[in-house]
Amino acid sequence: QLKVIWDQWNDEIKQLFYSNYGDLPYLLDIKVDEHLFRALAQYWNPAYSYFAFGKVDLVPTVEEYTALLCCSRFQVDKAYSRAAYVPAFWKKIGKHYE
Repeated sequence: QLKVIWDQWNDEIKQLFYSNYGDLPYLLDIKVDEHLFRALAQYWNPAYSYFAFGKVDLVPTVEEYTALLCCSRFQVDKAYSRAAYVPAFWKKIGKHYE
């Protein structure tokens, strides 16, 4: 359904989307390996967003997701990959515990 919406947009709207969100639309063209997806899905914990293999919990990074999806065009400065600045975050948190 998202692919249909994307295809209806003109080039100007697509450029605006790219400028705000980077290459995110390339995900619409990724072919998913159904067997791999089903195999991994049985280990996914949706409540905590990680894979659980017995007593080992794995949380994929953005880089690992891009490798799994065979999509190297992600940009770290776009909305989908922005992370909190960790030192500033801990500094703010620390003030509440002093």
